[in-house]
Amino acid sequence: MADTIDNSINAIPSATSRSSSAGTGTPFSKGGDLNGPLGLITTPTGHVLAANGGDGNLVELSPSGTQLGEKTISPGGAGALFGLALNKDGNALYFVDDSENQLNVLR
Repeated sequence: MADTIDNSINAIPSATSRSSSAGTGTPFSKGGDLNGPLGLITTPTGHVLAANGGDGNLVELSPSGTQLGEKTISPGGAGALFGLALNKDGNALYFVDDSENQLNVLR
């Protein structure tokens, strides 16, 4: 779960099969390069990619939540980046850049 206000990502145990609330989950990663995370996706290798709404950067996290780095993919900056999807082979990332009103692909 992305927490835009707290600049954090929380894990929700058994999220797809829960029948009761997990509250806000358990901390996975916080601060660092995270700046208003809006979109999240898991890669085939188990890494997590977070789309920062606060600065247009994509942040890569290890399966344990360690922040591995960031890359600017929306030069429009704050509020422009959201929505992530991988192609079926997992080698291309689709994202929405609202500053350009278009869908982009990162390979």
